[in-house]
Amino acid sequence: MQTQEKPAIEKLPQTEKRYYTPEEYLALEETAIDKSEYHDGKIVTMTGGTTNHNSIIINLIANLKFGLRGKDYRLFTSDVRLWIPLTRRYVYPDIMVIQGEPIYPENNSTVVTNPLMIIEVLSNSTKDYDRGGKFLAYRSIPEFKEYILIDQYSYHIEQFAKIYNGKWVLTEYDLEDSILTLESVEFQIPLRDIYEGINFEVKEEEGNRVITEFQE
Repeated sequence: MQTQEKPAIEKLPQTEKRYYTPEEYLALEETAIDKSEYHDGKIVTMTGGTTNHNSIIINLIANLKFGLRGKDYRLFTSDVRLWIPLTRRYVYPDIMVIQGEPIYPENNSTVVTNPLMIIEVLSNSTKDYDRGGKFLAYRSIPEFKEYILIDQYSYHIEQFAKIYNGKWVLTEYDLEDSILTLESVEFQIPLRDIYEGINFEVKEEEGNRVITEFQE
């Protein structure tokens, strides 16, 4: 009785992930339609947020610009990249406050390295990342002393302030009449001003802002 040999199963090669240098990422970002972050060799695409997200940023920038007028601080929004050398990341924080002059790596004025404070408006798809891996990366920046996380779906703000011996202290605000008092700069703002014009009842479809790895 003859036996038939089973046909050999062809093993398909596994898709290899492409890793990029920081220089390759910056070159790609110059011509890209959508923003992407760079995570130590990986390019991670970002898609847009909501109108509430955008309105909160505008409210804060307007108040901070007025409140810090004449003082030695610079404000930047998410059009400016942040380079974090120790974790080899390029990211786009919603708002950065820099004391004094920005430090530009290799004279690249699209990138800064020395934020004193960072503000992020949380979304459902990125809140864990903003509280976890991103915050850990931010803490490797020597000048970084304050981190503000703003919920766009309700009155709720988390304030992390760096105090003596490198310890971080959390203060939470969750009332419309609460006043956010910053620690790293002399500035106060009621939550009602941060959330001016925000409609919590509006349920908007939100993009997945930082989840997809770019592949060639």
